[in-house]
Amino acid sequence: MSKSAFERYAPFIQEYIYRKKWTDLREVQVEACEVILDTDDHVIIASGTASGKTEAAFFPILTQLQQAPSNTIAIMYIGPLKALINDQFERLSDLLEESDMPVWPWHGDVSQSLKKQALNKARGVLQITPESLEALIMRRPGDAARLFADLRFVVIDEIHALMGADRGLQVICLLSRLEKLTGCKPRRIGLSATLNDYKPAEIFLSAGTKRETLSVGIKIHQRTISLAAQSFVLPAEDDKRDEVLEQYNEFLYDHCHDKKCLIFTNSRADAEKVINDMKELAVNKHERDVFFVHHGSVSAMLRHEAEAALREHQGPTVTAATLTLELGIDVGDLDSIIQIGAPFSCSSFVQRLGRSGRRTGKSKMLFVNQFEEDRHSPFEMIPWDLLRTIAVIQLYLEEHWVEPFEVKPKPFSLLAHQTLSTLFTYGELQPADLARNVLTMPPFAEIDQNEYRLLLQKMIQEDYLQRMDSGEVIIGLKGEKIVQHFSFYAVFQDEQVYHVFSQSGEIGTLSNCPAVGEVFILAGRSWQVSSIDEERKMIYVKLVKNNRIPKWIGDHAGLIHTKIVKRMKQVLQEETMYAYLQPGSQELLNKTRNFVKENYILDRDFIPASTKSFYLCPWVGSRELFTINNLLLCGLKDDLQIYTIRQGKHYLEIRSGLSVDDFKAALNKTSIAIDDPNQVIPDQQPLRMDKYDYMVPKDLLREAFLRNVLDVREAQRILKDNTFVAR
Repeated sequence: MSKSAFERYAPFIQEYIYRKKWTDLREVQVEACEVILDTDDHVIIASGTASGKTEAAFFPILTQLQQAPSNTIAIMYIGPLKALINDQFERLSDLLEESDMPVWPWHGDVSQSLKKQALNKARGVLQITPESLEALIMRRPGDAARLFADLRFVVIDEIHALMGADRGLQVICLLSRLEKLTGCKPRRIGLSATLNDYKPAEIFLSAGTKRETLSVGIKIHQRTISLAAQSFVLPAEDDKRDEVLEQYNEFLYDHCHDKKCLIFTNSRADAEKVINDMKELAVNKHERDVFFVHHGSVSAMLRHEAEAALREHQGPTVTAATLTLELGIDVGDLDSIIQIGAPFSCSSFVQRLGRSGRRTGKSKMLFVNQFEEDRHSPFEMIPWDLLRTIAVIQLYLEEHWVEPFEVKPKPFSLLAHQTLSTLFTYGELQPADLARNVLTMPPFAEIDQNEYRLLLQKMIQEDYLQRMDSGEVIIGLKGEKIVQHFSFYAVFQDEQVYHVFSQSGEIGTLSNCPAVGEVFILAGRSWQVSSIDEERKMIYVKLVKNNRIPKWIGDHAGLIHTKIVKRMKQVLQEETMYAYLQPGSQELLNKTRNFVKENYILDRDFIPASTKSFYLCPWVGSRELFTINNLLLCGLKDDLQIYTIRQGKHYLEIRSGLSVDDFKAALNKTSIAIDDPNQVIPDQQPLRMDKYDYMVPKDLLREAFLRNVLDVREAQRILKDNTFVAR
């Protein structure tokens, strides 16, 4: 046992450690103890999955609070998921059993009576989502001021899941508003298993405060890992295709049905598909159905059932999930992880890998992908999923690299949201006071007074706001309808959902409404629509046998970083045969390497397709390729005589009035203005990316699209390595 840290802990924490029969403390727990107790700084605790980050934060925090108790809520824990809060509630309740500090969960599923108890007692730890914190500060500022008047710590769990997104910026706005409301300045503690560059995270955590941020646990958390990747090539012939699909499903079944296993997919439809196939095989083999589905469109009750089965069942349990089980919800000790296809990011891979081996320290992950050749394009003969699988694995093994995050410089959608929220709290404000309250929030540092004036003018013109004769601004009639709806508290996009019910209760939700009599799969079972209540958006169903998988709006490809794509190219260039590749993947990789070599695909960016058609593959990330596509379709279209562009996976197919040589010659003579939206944003470009963009003037949306979505400077450099002369 690490005496120096252990002896500093409060007696009830020492007792807790004895009760758990721990023989030592983790290194990150010792580091965090020293930094939290010996400094007044914010702290990021960045350590691997199951490395004891929660205890590393709470042991010294609770020790400090026992020595100097708070007379209000002392710790606010912000979690990105209600399920994570519920999971941590059990953990903290156990930890605080011998103390006099209560723990209060506070989110949309918590009863009003429990929230009332929390308000009345106003002590201990409050666990809350960003959306519930928004509602509390916005609608009950007096209660919020009383609850948090002596708030000492804010713990933000899974901080990497918030950084760089509007939701993370919303949290910073709320902390800024809370400090103004209460006058207290709590220390912030961020927890993450997936950070690489700590400086941006430190800046994010300390935004709007005068404290520095220190990072602990940054040494790589050592664990034994076992990786394997297998590929299945689907032939064009239907009879042979069915045979390969059968082999694919048998392979999956053999590697999961007798284990505690999580199967990660990149979409809800894929999660439903794999579990439907596994259930069908179990029936055919007369074996137990041990299969569950866990994603955002499955009801909370069925998600809890899947989590409990993984955590508590003694025998085999298999759950297919999307990112809903990527974060730190306790699902017990898993035997292995299976990834269908490839994760879009190294961050996602690291999170998913860490879900197994939590107790043993040995993580096991199997990647399985299908590849279907399309001979109409040389680039569709490349198995991109296999290459991305290898790339993310190698970047982890070689560098422990994960994607950095970037803060949006122009979050106008969030600005509109916080304007309405602030006005709801205050009732009415003079424009100058409104600007002073809103623009001083850290996320809006790069938005100037003139841009805010344009936003307010638009919101007033369209009755989201109203200007009184006395000059004050209040919420308008359209704005009232928005802020009175429960969905207002969330800054991420809402799906229109239909709630699906059987006799047993709610099953989940669908993005699109099926017809009466239609059959679909949800939560791993087949349902037929009996009736529809369109007004209440409810679908009533009964169990049947079928295998139609529904599609959900929002199931789309994730952004891929340039570093991953560059590493994919390197996979094709080198001759290494990676030890984790199974025979099917080895054969496919060898075949692909020979193909790209024979067709000189790696030797040139421009590859002729026909007389006036060619491919451009610059081996860059999603953002850069999208920007290049826009540049060619907009600012450079006339000079390069471009007819059409089709964007494929990692490449563009360009039809032009010029030959490849003439196209490159013309490209060398072209210059662009990198700060001019007209160069990269066509008139027909959909500009609304974020939830409240409909309140934002078009000129500001174009500026936001240019600054938040595109990377014109990098696209310019990529196209011809400094060929362009920016003006």
